[in-house]
Amino acid sequence: MLRIIDRYLLRELALAFLAITAVLLLISIGESLIAVLNLVARGRVPADLLVAMIGLRAIDSLNVLLPLATFLGILLAYGRLYRDSEMAVLSTSGLRVSGLMRPLALLVVPVALVLGLVGFWIAPMAVRFSQHLVDEANRSLLIAGLEPGRFVALPGREGIIYVGDMSPEGSKFERMFVESERLDEDGTSRINIITARRGELYRDTSGGDRFLSLKDGFRVEGQPGQDDFRLLRFERNDIKLADNDAVDNSDAVKRAAPTRELWTSTDTVQRAELHWRLAPLVSTMVLALLALPLSRSNPRQPRYASLIVAVLGYIAYANFLALGRSWIAHGKLSPAFGLWWVYLPTLLIAFWLIRRGQRLGRRRRRGAA
Repeated sequence: MLRIIDRYLLRELALAFLAITAVLLLISIGESLIAVLNLVARGRVPADLLVAMIGLRAIDSLNVLLPLATFLGILLAYGRLYRDSEMAVLSTSGLRVSGLMRPLALLVVPVALVLGLVGFWIAPMAVRFSQHLVDEANRSLLIAGLEPGRFVALPGREGIIYVGDMSPEGSKFERMFVESERLDEDGTSRINIITARRGELYRDTSGGDRFLSLKDGFRVEGQPGQDDFRLLRFERNDIKLADNDAVDNSDAVKRAAPTRELWTSTDTVQRAELHWRLAPLVSTMVLALLALPLSRSNPRQPRYASLIVAVLGYIAYANFLALGRSWIAHGKLSPAFGLWWVYLPTLLIAFWLIRRGQRLGRRRRRGAA
């Protein structure tokens, strides 16, 4: 059975945690909306996948949001109790630091378990599913803006394209007409007209570039006003639809790898990814202990003075984690060390601050006596 004070402190912590999580999640959704809209405008993602992609990105962002929300929630909840002198009343009533840590554990442990589930299983599944949705959509001509029976601008190039008929899924077509122009080295314009009886859309194996495979057609090329036109009949002719302008999917591939493959892998990049998935779980508990002494403040102290110092400390902590991940991936740090060289010093600092706060509290009580 929880004591009344435990229920009160847990309610304060939970309310602050949920409020900060909601704010951070809204910010993350806004950033995801901008990123996905950029992909939609470039023809990489169909518009009907907008909501699904944002939702999947939001799940993946929980690994970053929840540790930060826990850290800030503890700072704000316990900081308010210190500023309103409630902590002073509780301390004189016999409440020690261990009493503050009990409701803290009731909040942090479930959050850490959720982060372990999200980091090791749910987030990689969300990344794999989002990649699957995009891959399936990019096999359709509909995402390229092509509609049967209409002349439309050729995606990624200067020209016009027409499709007479199209399969329901948008992967195959019949009676295609393509007209484009290009400039020679001497500045003269040359026209290029391609017709095909049928064809299909496919993606290459290197980087996901989309190509139209035209079959059984003709190609006419020449300079308008001249008589040097060339007529070619082809059995198959491939045309690149859109460029993948420096889109790097390597990070998404790493984040999509199943956790069971990371455990057995000897590759340094995958070992770094494994430690990175463990980081949110451990960081939640480490940052919770660090937030406990950092939330201590005086009633006459500026409202957000300790919060600014704590946020700067979190930024340094997060940068060290990212640096450790990069070192492991590039072989500069052994995977056996992992990111513990960041966790352990932070824990030592947290315990030192807690111990120092206890000594200061005893001195003040003795002075008052």
